[in-house]
Formats: sequence, C-alpha cells, structure tokens
Amino acid sequence: MNIDKKQYKKYAAAHAPKSPIVSDCLRAFLVGGAICALGEGLCRLYGHCLHLVKDDAATLTSVTLVFLAVLLTGIGIFDRIARYAGAGTLVPITGFANSVASPAIDSRDEGLVLGVGAKIFTVAGPVLLYGTLAGALYGLIYYFWKLLAL
Repeated sequence: MNIDKKQYKKYAAAHAPKSPIVSDCLRAFLVGGAICALGEGLCRLYGHCLHLVKDDAATLTSVTLVFLAVLLTGIGIFDRIARYAGAGTLVPITGFANSVASPAIDSRDEGLVLGVGAKIFTVAGPVLLYGTLAGALYGLIYYFWKLLAL
C-alpha cells in the first residue's frame, strides 16, 4: 500500500478518536482552581489561626502543598487525580512535587543510591538546572544593564 502524505493525514484523522477538549479543559480548570483555592485557604488559615505574617503563612502553605502532593503521589491518589484533571494538577508547586516524588517511588526497588538517588531528579532536574542558569543569566544582564545606566 503506497499512499502520499495527504491521503495518510486524511486516513489518520478519520480513524483518530475525537478529543473531548471542552470537558478536559473544564476539569483541568476546576481541579487546578480547587488546588489554588486550597492553597489560599491554607494561607489565610495559617495567618489567622497561627497569627503568622503573610510571608510566613505563604511559606507554610507551600510546604503543606508539597507534603500533600508527595503523600498523595506515594499512596497512588495523585495519579488518579491527574488522569481525571490532566493539566489541572500541574499547578506549579504540586506538579513539581509530583515530578520529583514519582521517579523516586518508581525506582525504590533499585536501592537508595542507584535507584532513588539516581532517578529522583530525572524529570525535575532539567527544570532546576535550566531555571538556575536562566536566573543567573538574567541576573547578569540586569546587573550590566544597571551598570550601563549609571
């Protein structure tokens, strides 16, 4: 069977399952919004009940969200939520915590050093590396920009 690119595209489009984009976006929006609302609620709760200043309450909220994401990843609930909500679980702090915890949990049978230690940052490592490099580069650009402005 010899078909050209246009015929193949038409064939593939006809046989590909249709994506329920509206419901996917709605679920992602609702779950992502719920995670953000939980974070805001925790921040206000910590500020009110523990009498913390805003920065300290925000830090404690971040720690709590990371803990919850890792805990839910460890017991297998985060993956079920992610399958349902898709990108809605990628709210930066929970998504990052999941991306660090998942490879570590998956490779725990290989040992602490060669398993967990070697694979814990397989997903998050490039984010940390290039985020740090980009921050340093932008810092240098800002420094020299201010130096030239004097």
